[in-house]
Amino acid sequence: FIGGVWGLYWLGGLGPISIFGSAINLGWLGNFIALIYVVWMLNLYNFMDGIDGLASIEAICACLGASLIFWITGNYSLILAPLILAFAVAGFCWWNFPPARIFMGDAGSGFLGVTLAILSIYSAWTSSALLFVWLIMLGVFIVDATLTLLRRLVRGDAVYEAHRSHAYQFASRQLKSHKKVTFGVAAINVFWLWPMALIVGKQWMDPVLGVFISYLPLIALAIFFKGGSLERKETAV
Repeated sequence: FIGGVWGLYWLGGLGPISIFGSAINLGWLGNFIALIYVVWMLNLYNFMDGIDGLASIEAICACLGASLIFWITGNYSLILAPLILAFAVAGFCWWNFPPARIFMGDAGSGFLGVTLAILSIYSAWTSSALLFVWLIMLGVFIVDATLTLLRRLVRGDAVYEAHRSHAYQFASRQLKSHKKVTFGVAAINVFWLWPMALIVGKQWMDPVLGVFISYLPLIALAIFFKGGSLERKETAV
């Protein structure tokens, strides 16, 4: 929370957001929502860093995808920071790709979550549509982590305890492969989420509607892989 407040202070808080054609300045409420968003991004990125290469690939896809959209839309001043982050993570991913030889840990995943959140809020000061570009590009992580948390809360689970009930974790066990899941997430980012993010970035579709459409198949996929369901107990013989 302290890190989130510090970042939002230097960004000037959350800028005006355009929803269905109307620009809305949420003031202190917007800043509070932005703070919760930053903290949630830190935690969800930590939750989603559970199999080889996944967190690295997600950051690379999101940063390169957003940078390309910034270039296409003429927002050149926003390109450098996510591009640098993408190449930094790519250097790490060389060793983190399945089968991984090094791991990100809480410090690495937490840093990426906070940094991606701050970059997205910074982009909103140029155009609120660009905030939604980030929300779409990070959709796999946002949907899986949020759906899993909500299902565990409703069930009464102790959400602060470690678990292995995210959709990507069920998928990796079902497919018996980290690599297949990581490649699958990369494919979703490139062939589904990036085109949708481009449509929103070019303002050919309302951003809220774009996020809604982008997330629908992700929600269906998370439910299909039983994200947030009770873990099967394995008995040692």
